[in-house]
Amino acid sequence: MAPMPLGLSVALLLSAQAAAAPPAASTAPAAQAPRECTTQPVLVPGSNEIVVCALKPDGYRLDPDVLAAKRMKKKGESVRPRNPHETYANHDCATVGPMGCRGQPTIDVFTAAAALAEMSERLSNGQEIGSMFQTTPAKGDYALYLEAKHEREEREADKKAKAAQAKAAAARTATDGAPVSPAR
Repeated sequence: MAPMPLGLSVALLLSAQAAAAPPAASTAPAAQAPRECTTQPVLVPGSNEIVVCALKPDGYRLDPDVLAAKRMKKKGESVRPRNPHETYANHDCATVGPMGCRGQPTIDVFTAAAALAEMSERLSNGQEIGSMFQTTPAKGDYALYLEAKHEREEREADKKAKAAQAKAAAARTATDGAPVSPAR
């Protein structure tokens, strides 16, 4: 092991002393924060141990809308999972009459023309056409998240409205002296 430069040794010693010194009461919230680090024994010079002491963070909070969207997805609001063994082969001719399709690939011209007319109508109105190509229309993760967020916001707004109604009813009762039931 190579010897440590003198400047680095002095810097480590000074930083260790600064870390061991009691912190000055600089701000009230920082002084009130509980310390979870215990006093560590003095390390032997030359040992390779490093002790890191840090305050435990307040933790993290998962977005309730994301959790609600995951629950909605588990209930079956998502797209059907793809079978990896599916070949997507068209076997329609196997069941069409006694002679089948006679081996010729065909295109349903009338349906294609109707789809083209619908596409041109949507484009002329400035609408999107991507939804025409969805074979299994289902909500994605982001749509489920937005729906869960909207439902939560509605519940919170209803709760605030009921609290305001109860407060107004209490104020009327206090001024009139007669009990008034809140409107439902």
